[in-house]
Amino acid sequence: MSSLSSTRPKRLAIVLCTTVALCAPMTILGAQAAPKPFEAFSTSARSLRDSAVQIAKAQLGRRYRTGGQTPEKGFDCSGLVKYIMSALNLDLPRTAKQQAKEGLAVTKDTSRLLPGDLLTFGKTKKSPISHIGIYVGDGRYIHASSVAGKVIESAIDRPYSPLIKGWRGARRIVTQDDSIPALSVIAPTPSKNNH
Repeated sequence: MSSLSSTRPKRLAIVLCTTVALCAPMTILGAQAAPKPFEAFSTSARSLRDSAVQIAKAQLGRRYRTGGQTPEKGFDCSGLVKYIMSALNLDLPRTAKQQAKEGLAVTKDTSRLLPGDLLTFGKTKKSPISHIGIYVGDGRYIHASSVAGKVIESAIDRPYSPLIKGWRGARRIVTQDDSIPALSVIAPTPSKNNH
């Protein structure tokens, strides 16, 4: 078992406690309907997905760069996804092929996709995953395109072209009904000034 696996329960507990603390109501005013179980978690998950979309949209127009992982130097497709998820304290591996194995598999059906899901692409149905992007809703996704030379927003159902890789699948990084990430959370680093 890797060292990441042994820290996963601790990281998950930190995220869960933080989420509950941030989402719990401060006071209850008047007579209100009883909250639904896990409503705070669902709101938090929606918020994480919305944040992923906003961070992705903020990168539109940034230049494409092979191996790029920052807005200043540019992005390749997996560098963009890693950057966005890292901003939300979610840890992903570096390559599109590795990222395509993270989270939970989602049926290749646009009606089941949620903003923030990862979309995977490949040259053919049998070739390895070689491109990845972030679903932003309404059948569209944001990705770092080597063909366009920058981060762009595209429709999933673009017409066939030999330059465009086919949509192969989707992965859910933040689960639908709660705020528990479907992958490792980056633990905050302790301050060096603490005793």
